[in-house]
Amino acid sequence: MILGTQKGGTNSLYNYLCQHPQIISAVQKEIHFFSLHYQKGIDWYHTQFPTSADGNLLWTGEGTPYYLFHPGVPERVYQHFPHMKFIVLLRNPVDRAISHYYWEVNLGYEMLSLEEAITQEPQRLQGELEKLLADENYYSYNHQHYSYLSRGIYSEQLQNWMNLFSREQFLILKSEDFLSQCSERVNQVFEFLGLPAYQLPNYQKYNVGAYPQVSPQIRQHLTEYFQPDNDKLVELLGQGFSWP
Repeated sequence: MILGTQKGGTNSLYNYLCQHPQIISAVQKEIHFFSLHYQKGIDWYHTQFPTSADGNLLWTGEGTPYYLFHPGVPERVYQHFPHMKFIVLLRNPVDRAISHYYWEVNLGYEMLSLEEAITQEPQRLQGELEKLLADENYYSYNHQHYSYLSRGIYSEQLQNWMNLFSREQFLILKSEDFLSQCSERVNQVFEFLGLPAYQLPNYQKYNVGAYPQVSPQIRQHLTEYFQPDNDKLVELLGQGFSWP
C-alpha cells in the first residue's frame, strides 16, 4: 500500500511497480476505501483487486495518498490488514505545499491566492479533524483539498501510523531521491516487498505538474513554518530526511 504523500511522486511509483511481472494492478490506483468509501465494506474493497487468471500468486496493492493524512485510516487498515507493508514518499514540504496549491487551482477547487490560502488554512480546517474521528462516514472537503500546510507535517502523520504498525512495515523514501535515482529506488521497493529485481524499459514521469515561480518571501515563510516538524522528522527517521 502506497500511503503518500500527495504530490510526492506516487503516480510514477505506482506505475513503475505495476510493470513488475509479479505485480497485478488494482482496478484503479486510488481506491479511497479507508478514507471515503469505508461504509461499502471490506468485501467491496476485495473486489477492487483482480486475481491472476492462471492461478499464480501475484502481489497487488493500491496507492491513495490521502491515507497518510486522514486521521481515521490507520486504525481501519489495522483492523483488516495488521501485517500490511507500506511505502511512503516524502517530498520537501515547501515544494509539496506549492504543488498542491496549484493542483487545486488547476482543478478549479481553489480560488484564493497562495498567500491567502495559506493564511486561511487554520480557519478552513477548524473542527474538521475532530469530525473525521467522531464519524467514520463524515467527509471533509476542506480537509482533503485545502490542507497545504497540514499535509507537510510528516512526523505527526507517520507517528499516527507507527502507533499501530511496526517500523519494519514501512519503507520511507524521499521523493527527491526517488525521482533522481528511479531504477535504484524502485528496486529497493521490490526488495522490500520480497520480489526479485526488475529493470523497467523506461522511467517516464507521471502526473508532473508545472506552476509559476513563487515569491522568495512566501517560500521563506513556508520554510520557516515547516522547519520545526522537519527537525522532528529527522529524530523519527534519521538525518537523511532533512531538506535544505
